[in-house]
Amino acid sequence: MDVPQEPRQGETIDSSAGAIVRCEHADRCGGCPLIAQAYPRQLESKRLRVIHALARYPLLAVMPVVPVTPAEPFVGYRTRAKLIVGPASPGGNEPASLGLFGKGGGHQVVDIPGCRVLAPSLVRVAAWLRESIRAAQGTDSPLAPFEASGPGALRAIDLREVHDGAAHVLVTFVVQRERIDDAVRLGRLESHALALMRSCPEVLGAAINFHEGDRPQVLGAATTVLAGAESAPDRVGRSVHLATFGSFVQAHRGQARFIHEALERTLVQPGSSPRVLDLYGGSGSIALALAAAGAEVTLVESFAPAAERAKAAADAQRLPVFVECGDVARALVRMAARGGRFDAAVVNPPRRGTSPAARDALARLAPAVVAYLSCDPDTLARDLADFGRLGYAPESLQPIDMIPLTEQVETLVFLRRGREPPPRVLFEDAAALLVEKPAHESSEPQPAFASSLLSRVRRLPGASAAEVVSSLDADASGIAVIARNPRGVAEWRRILDSSETRTTYLVAVRGLPRAKGVIGGVAVVEVDAATARTRYRRLAVAGGHAILRATCEPSTATVLRRHLAFVGHPILGDEIVGHAPTNRHFEETTGLDRAFLHRHTIEFTHPTTAERVKVVSGLPGDLRGVTERMGESARAWLEQIDR
Repeated sequence: MDVPQEPRQGETIDSSAGAIVRCEHADRCGGCPLIAQAYPRQLESKRLRVIHALARYPLLAVMPVVPVTPAEPFVGYRTRAKLIVGPASPGGNEPASLGLFGKGGGHQVVDIPGCRVLAPSLVRVAAWLRESIRAAQGTDSPLAPFEASGPGALRAIDLREVHDGAAHVLVTFVVQRERIDDAVRLGRLESHALALMRSCPEVLGAAINFHEGDRPQVLGAATTVLAGAESAPDRVGRSVHLATFGSFVQAHRGQARFIHEALERTLVQPGSSPRVLDLYGGSGSIALALAAAGAEVTLVESFAPAAERAKAAADAQRLPVFVECGDVARALVRMAARGGRFDAAVVNPPRRGTSPAARDALARLAPAVVAYLSCDPDTLARDLADFGRLGYAPESLQPIDMIPLTEQVETLVFLRRGREPPPRVLFEDAAALLVEKPAHESSEPQPAFASSLLSRVRRLPGASAAEVVSSLDADASGIAVIARNPRGVAEWRRILDSSETRTTYLVAVRGLPRAKGVIGGVAVVEVDAATARTRYRRLAVAGGHAILRATCEPSTATVLRRHLAFVGHPILGDEIVGHAPTNRHFEETTGLDRAFLHRHTIEFTHPTTAERVKVVSGLPGDLRGVTERMGESARAWLEQIDR
């Protein structure tokens, strides 16, 4: 069968007809992994990715996932590009490059002139910059590519298209700070910025961003304007916000407009004036659109330049948008303390999702509707499951193709506030219940948490006087033992302390411990170091780390945490005695936002029937997602425990 070919320049690609986009860089460039697939197939693969993420959570697995909203156009659409600068090859056979990292990992930069997905304005500006970078190769010019040896300072170029009647571009030069810390080189870069603006009239302004050390992120924390405008108006539908250098923007202008319209329809009814929170609000694109539709909006954004521009745009247009600059979770706590009330909230977090503290704080404010916009299905599903625990149930879910030709998919979900669901009961008798505790929930009521496991248990039949027998830390999950009334607490504590009772945990730890081992003689608060013991067996190895099955005496998470940390293998995600850099890495790469600590089984002799009872809590969805992202061997282990 003949494959439909890409039309010539100036013709329209019919995305519904199965056309394949052709690109001369596709064999090497890692930027468009789905480019070889017909567009309808790309959309279906993205829909399946969302379905797979939701399937890890029983309450989300039944959620219908409608077809992905297609993009129009799906080439030449991208309004933001972070292009990496690569030096010439050692032999000089290949010149300096401006593009993306190649396929297969590593840090080989593939030059991408005429990139098929960039907006035409960005392609033109990138062409001028490419030639300037090549001319600077091997010199002490600030446009010379950064190398470990040599004077070059330029690491990347960040291009941002803005559009308010005509397309214009903001250019950010990303440089290694220690290579360009003198006034002479900074002045020379300013001269290059002015030359760029003269040669490319669509460039409105240029800035310098300082990259620090060897951090993996493209952009550093500090940005300074070199020449031209400090910001520029950018229109998306009815919203006109002020774009700044380095601030977040949705990649596809048409899809961003689709999202704005969906938010306006659902959150702002005709004639109403709802109070709306806009969290992770950036430069205010969504907030300004909702305010123009009639809402009163409070925007929270941690990036100060973006927050300042959001306020300036709102003031200029006389729109009711109030801006708070700072951490989202802390801002929400302050609002709750002030007695703040909101009808709805829009949550548009970065790829790592919303923090547990922010989810909990938002639930305290109790908006009737939460619109959650996510660019990562795995952290989306994790956060939706936690919002479900807090009483927010999804009523609609729409995947959107924000970045065509890639594996990325945006998803817009509307959640409605209701009653907190009952916990899942794994075993019960006349005296006790063994229930499943999710992460991020305290076992007993505490002022710092919006809900507790015990309060939910007490709404179960025959459990209004329930008391906790064996609790779990808020950042852990698994089996919690609850007596139906205070009289049963002492008896069930004796059962759990019995030598015949066996409790096991599943944990993932930093590094590679021995295949099995015993840890003892470690001082632990309120535990006799001489008698405390942890025994473990390694179940899987993935990415230089390990998953263990462990038991400890006494059976408390405190003993387990301290013992594993003492031997140099702290639990991943453990904020108490864990390794902070590793925790940050796992949050960024796998979405792990708590300790990988799960009480998996409790096996005991029943006090009345004398029968042996084994209660099992399967690995929860968030830890399943983390495990899948840890690599092939970890995924193989998951398949084994599911059998």
